[in-house]
Amino acid sequence: MLPDSPFGQVISLSHKHLVQDVPRPGDAAAPGAAVLRDVLAGGPFDAAAAGFVLAALPDSAAPVLWVSDRMSRRENGRLYGPALAQFGLKGPILRVEVSHPRDVLWAMEEGAGCAGLAAVVGEIHGAPEVLSFTATKRLALRAETAQLPVWLIRSADHGALSAARERWRLSSLPSQMHPDNPQAPGLPQWEAELFRARGRAPGVWSAGYDRSARTAADRLRLVSRSGDGPLAEDHRAAADAAG
Repeated sequence: MLPDSPFGQVISLSHKHLVQDVPRPGDAAAPGAAVLRDVLAGGPFDAAAAGFVLAALPDSAAPVLWVSDRMSRRENGRLYGPALAQFGLKGPILRVEVSHPRDVLWAMEEGAGCAGLAAVVGEIHGAPEVLSFTATKRLALRAETAQLPVWLIRSADHGALSAARERWRLSSLPSQMHPDNPQAPGLPQWEAELFRARGRAPGVWSAGYDRSARTAADRLRLVSRSGDGPLAEDHRAAADAAG
């Protein structure tokens, strides 16, 4: 549970404890983790969506099936194998590259029915006709039946209808400060907006991957956005008010 974030709790008037712990996205050990999740890119050529999904994958030595269509690869590129270890992945990534979104959906459905996978991830560009509400409903049911996390990364899509149990929108933020070189980029940070979900409140968080976390469940760090501006602006506003 995240004590400083509404993401970690849901208020339920029908539950005797009222406040229930809610699992982080992709936490395979938590109830309800094996669902379909949409991740929409906040803008073109933004790798935030892929980074967020990689950080949220289960802590497992089993392989992850990653399927992409041609237009997604043109805009987002391919996964860079040597960098995957930085996200704490223990198992291999089984990359499947196809041309048409229809083939991505077919491969995802087939993968979700295979025993031995840790998760299934698909990348589809735009909002093609084959990516209908019915198609996402089939994926959602397959994920819940097989008890396997399924992620669908949708680039150049502004939020078409979907049966996904959670829908996220990811955008890149300035990286953290490098601990050894202030001039070098540090760990990546993203703005993660949960704009639709079943069983939890929507919200916006600063998300990042914490390699120093003691457990894999804590590697995806979510911090509530306060809505405040930079500290320097706060000081300037206070000085103006005092003057």
